[in-house]
Amino acid sequence: MYAHVLNSETETDIEIPEGIGSLRSFRRWAFSPEFPESCRIDFVQGRIEIDMSPEEIFTHGTPKVEILRVIANRLLEDDMGIVLGDSTRVSSVEAGLSAEPDVVFVSHRRIESGQVTITPAKKRRKDSGIELVGGVDMVAEILSRGSIKKDTLKLPKAYFAAGVTEFWLVDALGEDLRFQVYGRGRTGFVARRVDAEGWMKSTVFTCHVKMTRMRSSHGYDRYRLECKPKTESDSAKRKKSR
Repeated sequence: MYAHVLNSETETDIEIPEGIGSLRSFRRWAFSPEFPESCRIDFVQGRIEIDMSPEEIFTHGTPKVEILRVIANRLLEDDMGIVLGDSTRVSSVEAGLSAEPDVVFVSHRRIESGQVTITPAKKRRKDSGIELVGGVDMVAEILSRGSIKKDTLKLPKAYFAAGVTEFWLVDALGEDLRFQVYGRGRTGFVARRVDAEGWMKSTVFTCHVKMTRMRSSHGYDRYRLECKPKTESDSAKRKKSR
């Protein structure tokens, strides 16, 4: 028997095989030829979450690409790890999680220490990989209209339980852009303080970050993520307080 999830907008019929009730069975299904590629399907603490919303270009696609661009450029200067976009599966047995974040960063340090392992692709080179298992350093989620509850409530709890160090959330759906960095607290993620100019501390990238949205000359929304060294940001704060 199969469970059918029908999206009237995309007319996509998703078939979930019977018996996919555990993280182990879900991960096995996720890497099988039968796994759907037309939408995002996550396993979050005992529940299968299906997001069939089409990716909106100017509220989801472009802010995601900007985050990837800035982090990738930073890694050209400091080869501290690997940044990957969506379709990269991140799993955690401890958290009961298998998800495909919009952006994920894992440091070489975590891989070398064994905190994060890479699942190799079958019958391929030893250095190939199809999944990150463990607590990665940073994940980012960009809200889509069909994933608000999952991205703001369910996934942060699961990412925290998995040992993720930093969680970034982007909400570009409304008139005002919301960009927030969260760090680990005692029992969950805690929002980092935003200064008067919109800067927040990122311990993972040892800098202060902020994101802004502007209108291009062609009338489209575009985004700018800035990453400023801590010392520069702290110096600016000291000058402002004098």
